[in-house]
Amino acid sequence: MDIIESVKEYVIRQSNEYKSNADDHYDFWNEHIKYVLAESVKLANEYGADVEIVSLGALLHDIALINKVGDRKDHHANGEIIARKVLEDLNYDPDKKERVLKCVYNHRSSKNSESIEETCVADADILAHFDNIPMLFNSAFVRNNIELNDIKEWLNEAFKKDYNDLSDRTKESFRHRYELIKEVVIG
Repeated sequence: MDIIESVKEYVIRQSNEYKSNADDHYDFWNEHIKYVLAESVKLANEYGADVEIVSLGALLHDIALINKVGDRKDHHANGEIIARKVLEDLNYDPDKKERVLKCVYNHRSSKNSESIEETCVADADILAHFDNIPMLFNSAFVRNNIELNDIKEWLNEAFKKDYNDLSDRTKESFRHRYELIKEVVIG
């Protein structure tokens, strides 16, 4: 089995365990990670990035949240530690491993990216929010306790923040879709 499939199986297994045991029963794989993986691969192919590095970074970017390690605000740093162990256990190439770990660590904004692979993962993490709008409603209601009357304003701000966090290159290619999503969802 190749490294991507091994890591994918691990992430799905951890996601299922989280879903079964956590109070919110959130399904990280089906609600977020699979979208990040798909968007990452698309961007990697479009931008000429290393698809293997990007795929592994996408699969592992939220691993600290899935494993319930530390606070959400530190999940990028805790995720890097967990991802290091996962990749070492799979005897992954040390040089490639470091590139994947940077994708995990810098996934919270493309503004932190030092490579095209990191940019692909960071941008894909954002694009995944637009691929699964119901997940944003779940986030609004469950995690942020947003009242129904305030949802349009909250979504508008979330959409703006996400769009502004994209790299300039992805922002430009995504602009039309972004405007359509805002028009349909917010009005």
